[in-house]
Order: sequence, then structure tokens, then C-alpha cells
Amino acid sequence: MDGDAVIKKGADGRNEDKPGWHQEDGQSFQDWMDTRVARYRTRQYDWDVLKFQADFDPKYRRAQMRYMGTGGAGKSSDNNTVPSEHFTFSTMVLPPGCEGPQHIHTDVEEVFFMLRGSIHLTVIEGDNTWETVLMERDLISVPPGVYRGLVNDGQEEALMCVMLGATKPVTPTYPPDHPLASIKRNKK
Repeated sequence: MDGDAVIKKGADGRNEDKPGWHQEDGQSFQDWMDTRVARYRTRQYDWDVLKFQADFDPKYRRAQMRYMGTGGAGKSSDNNTVPSEHFTFSTMVLPPGCEGPQHIHTDVEEVFFMLRGSIHLTVIEGDNTWETVLMERDLISVPPGVYRGLVNDGQEEALMCVMLGATKPVTPTYPPDHPLASIKRNKK
């Protein structure tokens, strides 16, 4: 590199050549630590990040609230999150009757932690199917390379934490025979 090298900046203005938790040159300790906090009062539920699914069928309507990184729902940047280096963290609102369609993350495990309510979860690998009900304070880590889908078949809204094991996970895909597999997604 020569003296005229350009430092690559991300959408959030941070130096992309350094880890997300890196304190920038000249940045005070106070300002640096302030970037490490995501307060609930500054979050908003994003009902549009998966709107393409809900437009296809209202049963897929659900919302994401991002805290760390952008998650795997297809949002490419969010300046209102804590910079992520190794995983993403968000909450997902699941209205009664909502369905999270079968999808696969090929590159990362996905963790669900139920805060409120319950979901019926189905995991599929080849000809093998496994099902369970996750209730409040239950957790599952779904390995990469297997399909997973969920249904909130209760009468109450469910709320869960979702973690993915990469800063920017590969956008998930659907089973080839699933109706959503043919829908083109717009990058956000």
C-alpha cells in the first residue's frame, strides 16, 4: 500500500478494514462505548424486511427488530445497530397464526430463544423430519445446511430472539418446491 491508499468505509461510516468493536483513532472511550449499546427505545420493528413474503401470503407477516448486525432477513445495512463481528442478534415478533417458511442457512447456525409465547418448529434434512414446540425460555441451535420453519399456532403474539453465526450471513433460500422459492427479492 502506498500513502494514498483509501480506507474503505462501511454504510455506517466505520472503517471496514478493522473489527466492528475497534475503537477508531481519536474516538473517546465514552463515544466508543456508546456505539456498543442498542437501547430498546431506539429500536423499531421492521415489518417490511420480510414484506415480500407477506405480500405473497399474509400468514408470513412478522417483524424483525435488529440490535446487532443486520440478521439474515435480507437487510444489507442498518446504521442503528451495534457493529457485529461474529454474529447477529435480533428479536422477531410472531403474530398469532404467523408462519416462518421453511428456509435454509448454508453458512451459519441459527439460534432461536423464546422470550414470550410458543412456536411449533419443524427441521428437515433430506428425508428426515424433526418437530418440537419451543416455549418461553427454550432455546434451539439449528445447524447450517438443514431446513427450518416455524408456526405460531397460539392465540397470543410470540416474541423470540434470533442469532445467526456471522456478521453478514448468506441470504437464506427456500426448498425448490416451495412457492417462495420463485419470488425475486429486492436488496434493502
